[in-house]
Amino acid sequence: MRPQNPIKATTIVAVKREAEVALAGDGQVTMGDTVLKHGARKVRRLYQGRVLAGFAGSVADAQSLADKFESKLESSAGNLTRAAIEFAKEWRTDRILRRLEAMMIVSDGDKLFILSGDGNVVEPDDGVAAIGSGGPYAAAAARALLRHTSLSAREIVEAAMRIASEICVYTNDRFTIETLPANRSSG
Repeated sequence: MRPQNPIKATTIVAVKREAEVALAGDGQVTMGDTVLKHGARKVRRLYQGRVLAGFAGSVADAQSLADKFESKLESSAGNLTRAAIEFAKEWRTDRILRRLEAMMIVSDGDKLFILSGDGNVVEPDDGVAAIGSGGPYAAAAARALLRHTSLSAREIVEAAMRIASEICVYTNDRFTIETLPANRSSG
């Protein structure tokens, strides 16, 4: 059973363009129709700063998932694909983890995945990934900018977040943006 005033999801968007991946998240945390916080940090670096992760959903759940995912990165020596698959399997089958209400976007600069508790590990075809209540708005804006401009990945996620914040009431205009260069040695 869900709480009466569930914490609303956020907006996280990632874009992979040429030699860069950018990941952005807004800072708003809400409960029901009340804004609890304006400057939450929902995007962070993991695994010695070599992996970006963005979280949508309950803060406590997202923190638990981040810790668990980072341990999978450690045990796979930083192999993002292997860590994502092992993490998704455990998330789906573990009695406690599968109750967590959150989603993640992760990237190592080469690979970009959306992870969810139902076991999905999705690598988008077009280099755009978005989650959270404002995710569809940010994804649409990012796709248009990716196709019709020469903006950098960072510029695209910033513009996409700005557009989402103008549409989605659960998304504000206080963004955290992180970028990673593509790792040319991984093939």
